Order: sequence, then C-alpha cells, then structure tokens
Amino acid sequence: MAQVQTQIKGRVMGLNGDEAVAWAVKQCNVDLVAAYPITPQTIIVERFSEFVANGEVHTEFVPVESEHSAMSACVGAAATGARAFTATAANGLALMWEILYIAASLRLPIVMAVANRALSAPINIHCDHSDAMGARDSGWIQLYVEDPQEAYDTTIQAFRIAEHPDVLLPVMVNLDGFFLSHTLQDVHILPDEAVKEFVGTRKPVEVYVPYLGKKVPLVLDPDVPLTFGPLDLYDYYFEHKMHQIEAMKHAKRVIKEVHEEFAKISGRRYGNGLVVPYGLEDADAAIVVLGSTGGTVRYVAKKLRKEGYKVGVLRIRAFRPFPVEDVLEQLRNVKVVGVMDRSASFGAQGGPVFLEVRSAFYDVKEKPIIVNYIYGLGGRDAPPTLIESIYKELLRIAETGKVEQLVKFAGVRE
Repeated sequence: MAQVQTQIKGRVMGLNGDEAVAWAVKQCNVDLVAAYPITPQTIIVERFSEFVANGEVHTEFVPVESEHSAMSACVGAAATGARAFTATAANGLALMWEILYIAASLRLPIVMAVANRALSAPINIHCDHSDAMGARDSGWIQLYVEDPQEAYDTTIQAFRIAEHPDVLLPVMVNLDGFFLSHTLQDVHILPDEAVKEFVGTRKPVEVYVPYLGKKVPLVLDPDVPLTFGPLDLYDYYFEHKMHQIEAMKHAKRVIKEVHEEFAKISGRRYGNGLVVPYGLEDADAAIVVLGSTGGTVRYVAKKLRKEGYKVGVLRIRAFRPFPVEDVLEQLRNVKVVGVMDRSASFGAQGGPVFLEVRSAFYDVKEKPIIVNYIYGLGGRDAPPTLIESIYKELLRIAETGKVEQLVKFAGVRE
C-alpha cells in the first residue's frame, strides 16, 4: 500500500487492477498497443480499445493473432522509435518466450503488464507467479505491485525507467491475476497533463555511424540504414551480453530515482522503489513476499505487533534487478526470515525468491536463519490465519534456532 500525501490533485475512480493499467497507458502517449486476449489480463487491452474507439487516444491499436505476434509487433514498433505496450498472462507469456529475449537483447524499452496466472497443465486461470518467474532470466526488468493503485503508478513509472538512456531495457509490470486484476479499488488518477509531462516523449539514444561520419538516432529508418539483431557469434556476443548486465545494474538507481520523482507529483511512495519494509527495525522474525500477499502479511504483522510480537515484512517490489543491497540492509538484524514464494522451482532447493534471498546472505558472517514457504499455487488463498501460523513458526525457530524443514508448502492439503 502506498504512503499517500496528496500533491497534484487529480480524481478518484473505482477501478480494478486491469483498468488501472489501461488508464495509465492511456495517459502515457503510447504510440502502439498490440493486443491479444487472455484471462485475466483481457480487460487491459479491452478497456484500451474503448479509448481508441472513442477517440480519446491516438494510439495505433493492433489486434494480433497470438501473443508471439503481440511481442513481435512491439519489437518492430519500438525499433522505429515508437513507445510500445502490450499485456498478457501465463500461457500467453510462455508463447512470447522467443521474442522476450529478442526485445531485451535489442535494448527496446517496451512496457508489458502481466496479470500473473498459473501455467498449465492442468488448466488453471488463477494466480501464481510461475509465468513471470519462468521469464526471470530473459533480460526484462520485473516489478511486482500490491494493489490497483500501485499498478497504475508503476505502469507510468515503467515507461520512464525503460526509456532511460542508462537502462534501455523492457519492463514487466506484474499484478496478481484476479486478486488485483479483477478487484475494485479507489484509484487516485493524476491529471492527463501531469502524466504527459512526467513521461515526456521517447527520445532514442544516438549512435555514431562510421559510413555517415556522424551520430544518428538508434532507430530503424530507411533513409539511414542500420542493422538490428544481426548474426553475433563468439567473437562479440559475450561483450554484447555485458551491455545488458551493466544496464540491469544501472536500473536499480534509475528505478529509485523515477520512483522518487513520481512521489513528488503524486504524494505516493512504495518504500524506496525497490523494496517496501515494515517493522524491521527491531524484528525477531520477518517475512519476505511479492505482490498482493504483501498487504495480508503487513496486516497480520501489525496485529501481532500489537500483541507484543516483534515481527516485520519486506515486500520486494523489484525482483529484477534483484535488490541485494537493500535486502541485506533491511534484514541484517532479523533472527529468522521466512521467504514466501508463489511459485515452485521444480528440482531446486526452494522457490525463486528464496534462492535469491539466501544467496544474498551467503558471504555475510552474521546472518538470519532463512526458510522457505511455497504457497498459493493456482490461486489458492493465503488468509491471515495462514500468515499468522507462519509467523508463529518463525518465532519458534528464532527462539530455538532449530529448522525442521527448510522448504515447506504452506496451505496444501496433506
């Protein structure tokens, strides 16, 4: 949940998470939206198509035949210098797989909303993070939001982050399917002009072209032929991958800077943009979590603190780039940490977030005990009672120092 202090007055609208994303895109001067429906993101492109039909935007709206084509259309548009957006979920993201890597490798600042949903089989249309976690090494920045308000705010920020000259990477805005995509909330919408001024227009970087003897914008232009994505063998491929690695490093700083700039006009902050802490100053036990479950965990933590238990929460907002320094700083004095993963990494020693957090502490001498709770697969609910039981178990571990099971499956029927 945002820390709200009103700055620029806008209006309050009752929107679900999908509609909130569509409104953000409407205000961001997007040149192309590629659309293919898949539950639970369909409302995003459906609502945006209404903005187009009503003449409220001048965006090129391209209905395509598949998600693979949707990302391909975004790649083509972004390569010409256009601002491009699409949205998908689950199997749709999987069908984009090939083009996800191409978009990142070509350094194209595409923004995509993902209404997180379980991957088949069996067929399931409800929330877990298996879709986005499968794409965690594709080179996309990944931001996870807690509620529809943050979905709106983060989508606007995503264009600035992606297009920053020190980054130039695509950004994935993840909102939990149905829990956020279809849940109504009062969303504070900024005035169109305020958003327009904040995002500005896309300004492609310039590169030196030897045959012209000058710098030109890095875009596809028939009058100034450039090559995008050529054959790149072992003589240069490694060096080009290093460019992406460096861009991800820069992204941490840029995400924080853009987040702070947005806070100045909106009055809303989400931690420092990378992580959102609560109650960690004196916590004996803490839970690390992504997405909408962060609200439930914080609710339970507040309840337990009133009862005298020293517990805290660290919601990770940016999973890629992973905020190692912030995780270490926030959890350095905690005795035991429970990492909640809404996806399973089959054959691994725990879920994706757990592996990242545990790895972050590998070289630290004084470190907390870190355990993993895989939960909520296929949209299974994580009620306050489940979260409270996790906290109570973490407090027992903090007291005894004993871990009976490193990776647990919370809420599953035996």
